[in-house]
Amino acid sequence: MVQYDCNGDKKEEYREIKPYWTKRLFNNLSDNFEPKSFDKIVFRNGYSKNSPIMVVQCLGIDKSEGTIEWGAREGVEY
Repeated sequence: MVQYDCNGDKKEEYREIKPYWTKRLFNNLSDNFEPKSFDKIVFRNGYSKNSPIMVVQCLGIDKSEGTIEWGAREGVEY
């Protein structure tokens, strides 16, 4: 799930809490989710060495319920 501002800038992105994402985004997998620290995120459009990339600043990782107006399901943590 993604939030954009009026300029089209992406402000937030949500991932459902599943083993795939907890292994990549959190230091421990107990009930106390301790997020890893990331300075930037690199998105690549394809697998070719010439594929375009986009580098964005990561301002933090948080566990919370998503916003229903942005498409989150009620009662689901992201």
